Amino acid sequence: MSTSRTDAPEPAADPEPAPPAEKGLGRRFWVLFSSSSTSNLADGVGKVALPLLAVSLTRDPVLVGALSSLTFLPWVLFAIVSGALVDRLDRRRAMIAAQLVRAAVVGLLAAAVMTGQAALWMLYVAAFALGAVETLYDNAVHAMTPLVVRRDQLEKANGRIHTAIVVADSFLGAPLGSALFVALAALPFLANSLGFLLAGALLLLLPGNYRADRNGDGPANLRAEMAEGVRWLWNHRLLRGITLIVALAAGAFNAVMAMLVLFVVDLLDLPPATFGWFLLAAAVGGVTGGLVAAPLARRLPRPLVMAAGTGVPAVTFVLIGTFPSVPMLAVACTVGAIGTVVSNVVTMSVRQALIPPHLFGRVLGAIRTVLWALMPVGALAGGLVAGTFGLRTLAVAGGVAMLVLVVPLMLILHRHRTLLDTLNSPDTVDT
Repeated sequence: MSTSRTDAPEPAADPEPAPPAEKGLGRRFWVLFSSSSTSNLADGVGKVALPLLAVSLTRDPVLVGALSSLTFLPWVLFAIVSGALVDRLDRRRAMIAAQLVRAAVVGLLAAAVMTGQAALWMLYVAAFALGAVETLYDNAVHAMTPLVVRRDQLEKANGRIHTAIVVADSFLGAPLGSALFVALAALPFLANSLGFLLAGALLLLLPGNYRADRNGDGPANLRAEMAEGVRWLWNHRLLRGITLIVALAAGAFNAVMAMLVLFVVDLLDLPPATFGWFLLAAAVGGVTGGLVAAPLARRLPRPLVMAAGTGVPAVTFVLIGTFPSVPMLAVACTVGAIGTVVSNVVTMSVRQALIPPHLFGRVLGAIRTVLWALMPVGALAGGLVAGTFGLRTLAVAGGVAMLVLVVPLMLILHRHRTLLDTLNSPDTVDT
């Protein structure tokens, strides 16, 4: 199956022969999945422990908030650089090295806490370093996935990975991190460090070489390599369009969701303690989305599934603003998470199928740079709109903006529907 050559400069091809046909996802995927899940559990513990340690050192909201901002900054600064390194290195070894660095960073922080030497600047350094290394690790995980499963299994594999992320972060990591911190402040950081070490050790069970074949004719320096990835993305009509539209939709989505706590305590006049239940509803939706993404993509037209991932949450936002109530907000949190995860799973699978392996890290890095740059902008814009016009107006405006973006998304997906259908093939095809 083929389409116009203007749609993709190169067909995607595995650096190694595709895995043999089998009913399940295969041993190599489950090794990768186990390592990734362990790493995500360690991440979930750390995401709770860091702010808890911060508030034990200072109650200044600006200083505590600065810690959160450091999670966005590395993606904007290093996503493309890390992608270029992923394209140069054996992806498995890059992931192992990343886990060793993360274990060392958190281990040093644990030692500082145990000796009573912890200071706020140490948390800033640790958060920034962990975020920078995460850009390398996350790029490598997504670059590895199409090398351990067949093309027609990508959505199923990505669905499992996204489900594990939600379970590890929301259902296991957060309560575990909190409980360990209450018992002893250094415990969650020790557990975090050991988790990263275990995740790296599991990758030693993954056989094979996972360095992409660079064909020997690419640019020789890092800056030129990064530029090559950006050019490839810009010249690919389908992925360029998806990236721009999804980034704008993510900004609108984040504008509303960043104010979720205010919807709970101000608009609905609920006690602050109930906020956690709405986060739980979103977590349930995230798990559900990860499990249903692949079946939906098999049974329904892929363009419809991808567009619905943006359109359905948008409708719930409009309903929140129009008919605010506790059940409506709970449904919006759940359905919004389902749509977001389904969209993420299918969109990532499309990228993995269409981007050549030797360019995957750089192209994904360019995509992530745009997405992560717009998400904090959306959160800031959401605060400004809510402060000026009210929370209900923000919900309606955010939902309408996302619905408007569904139109060009549907058009571009319909135009390239033949290319999207190539994900149904078990092997690499001419795209």
